[in-house]
Amino acid sequence: MIERKFVKEEVRGLLLEEFISETLKNVGLSHVKMTRTPLGEKITIFASRPGLVVGRKGENIKKLTQTIKKKFDLENPQIEISEIGDQNLDARIVAERIASTLERFGAQKFKAIGHKTMTDVMGAGARGVQITISGKVPSARAKRWRFYNGYLKKSGQIALEGVRHAATTSNLKSGCIGIQVWIMPPNLVLPDDIRINDHKDDVVAPASDVSEKKPEADKKKRAPRKRPAKKKSDDVAEAKETTNEA
Repeated sequence: MIERKFVKEEVRGLLLEEFISETLKNVGLSHVKMTRTPLGEKITIFASRPGLVVGRKGENIKKLTQTIKKKFDLENPQIEISEIGDQNLDARIVAERIASTLERFGAQKFKAIGHKTMTDVMGAGARGVQITISGKVPSARAKRWRFYNGYLKKSGQIALEGVRHAATTSNLKSGCIGIQVWIMPPNLVLPDDIRINDHKDDVVAPASDVSEKKPEADKKKRAPRKRPAKKKSDDVAEAKETTNEA
């Protein structure tokens, strides 16, 4: 069945992305895209640090290509690396940055890390951002802290497709800490956005209004009324009167 083939390819793509994310750490990995071409499979890695992915003289990318070819049974995989434009608008990169910063400085400075990250994301032009840090922070009892700023959609189709979401974990001495990030990009068009045009000259009337509002000169003139035709009996009577007068 062709449906099973499509499902198998999607599953293989997800497993490939998980493998690359586990292999490439601390490189600012955003996402992985795999497409089929006549020459083979094309794998595009979107990362904020493409130099670390390539390695010295391309050693890392060569090893990664050989490993992917053997593990996932690909004929001719071709790996390309694309750099992310604005890192502060990518939820996955922001979550990994928070996790690495917590592992570096500890859980005692989680508030400063959360507020600084939130300020950087809003400074990049995001409409809204929400960061949640849950775990044994800062005490031995598990808690959940939320950092929120701006406008963020949390329900509907826009929240599922438009809002960027990512989740990761940070391993500390006190235990594992969960990090979740939601970012609403600036170019997202909402269904309830309404714009009013104040310029009256730019408004064009519909065709129905134009046909109805015609000048008086273009109106059709009424046709003159026609006199009713005389009957033959009236013509005969008039002829008799003329003969009698004569």
